[in-house]
Amino acid sequence: MKAVRWVLGIGGDLFVTAGLLLLLFVGWQLWWTDVTANRVQDNTVSTLTRDFAAGPKGGSGPAATETPSKVPFGRAFAIVRIPRFGADYARPILEGTSRDILMDGVGHYTGTATPGAVGNFAVAGHRTTYGRPFHDIDTLRPGDKVVVETKTAFHVYVVKRHVIVDPTDVDVIAPVPEQPGKQPTQRWLTMTACHPKYSAAQRYVVFAELDRSYPRAKGLPAGTLASPKGR
Repeated sequence: MKAVRWVLGIGGDLFVTAGLLLLLFVGWQLWWTDVTANRVQDNTVSTLTRDFAAGPKGGSGPAATETPSKVPFGRAFAIVRIPRFGADYARPILEGTSRDILMDGVGHYTGTATPGAVGNFAVAGHRTTYGRPFHDIDTLRPGDKVVVETKTAFHVYVVKRHVIVDPTDVDVIAPVPEQPGKQPTQRWLTMTACHPKYSAAQRYVVFAELDRSYPRAKGLPAGTLASPKGR
């Protein structure tokens, strides 16, 4: 009987230890990754802001609102601002959607349109962990603004609708969202994130259409980044 009690005691201790380690891992995933990722992303936004303020190389001209078509994989090239998420919300957009890139900000699906261009500028972001840039994506409403800031321009998109799809439904990032093979004539922004929260079973997808692009030299009209009220 002593041997049985000893075995049960050791087994109990192991289960308790395993439980504590699991709790620590969950805490690291849900809290510490946010702390470190937010620090990295804030620094990237600050760096981009200083770079953008220096102005585009070659001065102003016909390309004053254009974005370079080729951005090196993993490089940050834009800032997304979403008034619905708060006045201080600003996250970097990097080229690519690999796991390590999404740890550092919002990722741009390589091969989709550039900001402000005809087609579909499609991006992905974490909804939980690693700064969770799209944590509140489900709170976006038709009419909400999403501003994509580049070195040359501010591109203001307006939310139109959302869908919830399976991870395999890649048609949402087609040049014309959900209509693969169709020639695009409009300028779309598609934002994707895992759904529901704390799960990767589905994808929450928000579609927004370009309202207007403003050259950086002119700046944004007053009130563009004001938090929406009454909706």
